Amino acid sequence: MPLTLKSSMLAFLLLLSGTITAAVNDTIKPAFADSLKHRADASEGQFSVKQLIIPGVMIGYGVAGLNSKWIRDINKNVRQDLRNNTHTSVDEFTLYAPAASVFILNAAGVKGKHNFRQRAVIYATAALLSNGIVKSLKETTEVTRPNGLVHNSFPSGHTTAAFLGAEFLFQEYKDVSVWYGVAGYTVATATAVMRLTNDRHWVMDVVAGAGIGILSTKAAYWLHPYIDALLFGKGNAMIMPFYNGQQFGGNLVYQF
Repeated sequence: MPLTLKSSMLAFLLLLSGTITAAVNDTIKPAFADSLKHRADASEGQFSVKQLIIPGVMIGYGVAGLNSKWIRDINKNVRQDLRNNTHTSVDEFTLYAPAASVFILNAAGVKGKHNFRQRAVIYATAALLSNGIVKSLKETTEVTRPNGLVHNSFPSGHTTAAFLGAEFLFQEYKDVSVWYGVAGYTVATATAVMRLTNDRHWVMDVVAGAGIGILSTKAAYWLHPYIDALLFGKGNAMIMPFYNGQQFGGNLVYQF
């Protein structure tokens, strides 16, 4: 019996809402711990396998969909049920909203975990990681979009950017209020749903994109102490750009 829109979308939203639930629990439970230093989160230099579970499940679901008839059936049934929905361009803006909120809140005087420079480095690192992963997967999988126009559907870049920003917002402001993170993830989930209603992506595309976005931001926080030390540590750094008439480039020299 074919899956209905209700059951398909419920499964999708439950998967994404698990991210919000885990985020809330990760913030509330440590309040009962003896020391915040022992909390397992995505803070700089702190890594825990537990942090990989949710994004790993999301990415795994998407990758499995490349060869799973059951997941492909979900894709087709959701698309069939959404085909008459009104398309919108709002998702072209909401994908950046969670990340932009981090810098807007800081400018408004709501202090988060890091200063502007550190936040910029973390966000840039996450963006570089996610863009590299998304671009590579799009080129290697060549999944046709639901509208049939191009063959770069998997994974959803818009959803990746939205969930990257949501995790970024959560990490920066979870100690101020967990509701900042909840708001960010709500906007990110809405962006993912709009990619479906706009007939631009399959369910597996947006689920995988969400996982990649979350994982990229967590990785950026793990790497931040080392990148920050490299770029702004006690050593001396010099960047030498060059242009050979055909290509731009540059060399980085760092003295420890």
